[in-house]
Amino acid sequence: MIATVIMVVATHNLALGVLTGVLLSALFLANKLENDIRIETSLEGEARLYKLSGQIFFSSSEKLMQSFNFKEDIKEAIIDLTHSHIWDVTSVAMLDSVVNKFQKNNIKVTVRGLNEDSSIMIDKYGTHAKI
Repeated sequence: MIATVIMVVATHNLALGVLTGVLLSALFLANKLENDIRIETSLEGEARLYKLSGQIFFSSSEKLMQSFNFKEDIKEAIIDLTHSHIWDVTSVAMLDSVVNKFQKNNIKVTVRGLNEDSSIMIDKYGTHAKI
């Protein structure tokens, strides 16, 4: 709000003040959602379960990528997206990359719990084998 008022007073243009407020709000929201991503892992026999929760979008993709261990000696990786949502093409590309890296290390990958909108995004923009 302070930035909006300062912009309006400095430029005498309400539109620039509102635009400043909207842009700052979007940045703060993206930062909040990025920090709300949680990843829980557990070992179930020879399979590693990755439970993701939160909103997955361009800002959180890099954080998620670093959460996977591609060199672990396991037979299968299960990625559970039941409590998450994929929002954009960057997130789909990140998931593609994760699946491909596991497969290159001869680790079977199962993705489960996709909601309908996330499935549509993956079918439309994904490049790996159908999940």
